[in-house]
Amino acid sequence: MLRHLILLLAVILPGTSSREPADERMVGRWDISIARPDGAKPSWLEIEHSGRDALVGRLVGIVGSARPISVIVASADSLSFSIPHQWEDGNGDLTVRGKLQGNGLAGVMTFPDGKSYPWTAVRAPRLDLRSTPAWGAPVRLLHTNDLGGWHADGSPNQWSVTNGVLRSPRSGTNIVTDRTFEDFKLHVEFRYPKESNSGVYLRGRDEVQIQDDFGKEPANDRFSGIYGFISPSVIAARPPGEWQSYDITLVGRMVTVVANGRQVICNQEIPGITGGAVDSNEGAPGPLLLQGDHGPVEFRNIVITPAR
Repeated sequence: MLRHLILLLAVILPGTSSREPADERMVGRWDISIARPDGAKPSWLEIEHSGRDALVGRLVGIVGSARPISVIVASADSLSFSIPHQWEDGNGDLTVRGKLQGNGLAGVMTFPDGKSYPWTAVRAPRLDLRSTPAWGAPVRLLHTNDLGGWHADGSPNQWSVTNGVLRSPRSGTNIVTDRTFEDFKLHVEFRYPKESNSGVYLRGRDEVQIQDDFGKEPANDRFSGIYGFISPSVIAARPPGEWQSYDITLVGRMVTVVANGRQVICNQEIPGITGGAVDSNEGAPGPLLLQGDHGPVEFRNIVITPAR
């Protein structure tokens, strides 16, 4: 009887040993595009080895931060995993199924609200630094009294410019530069009221967090962190209501952040896009995006120095 029970369980609950070894081509970082009725939405996946034969990883969904994947079930050219919901609608898990398709991946993603959408993925570019950049002339990105050079990423638009100060008086849409950039140095000054939240998206894909975190401990989702990926060494934030500044250098994937004159991130790698990115095309130049959907915020003296 015991022998029959063991055989039955082996059929119903097959172990890892019954699966074919995972195709090594699945390991690495992937830039994902999810086909939804409201347009393509970006996502990001990292798959890596853990120990003898396990695969683990991280996923960045359409919104939110990078979430750990404790187990990726993989066999031959197919994979699947589930992770808890984060900021999505619904209370279920986020479930991903996919398989190799040529040089990429393709599959179906089921969200916590039960809705499923097809997705495709290409391997994320390495963005290796080939040489030290030569910097061009600084460019001031704000006009004195109009939104020239910027456009709202949605409607209605709550942003305005007066006397060189860009203001979002309430939660609303984000705002994006008309121009796109590759490698650059950026100076930006900002001010927010108590408990407000914003962010600067580099190339429209990698958020440097702006948030009322005065007096708190460093974390990758707090002031001056690369949201969900890189924690600052210290929280150099001033109290809310004061003007503050970031000086950011981005070359390939490598980022340095100086907050209020103090270096808090020193030439660290950004692994992938952060939630809320404009797209997942990491190899292409992208705009600057300023977050306006999390509370009031003001910006001034936005100056970018592109690499030549």
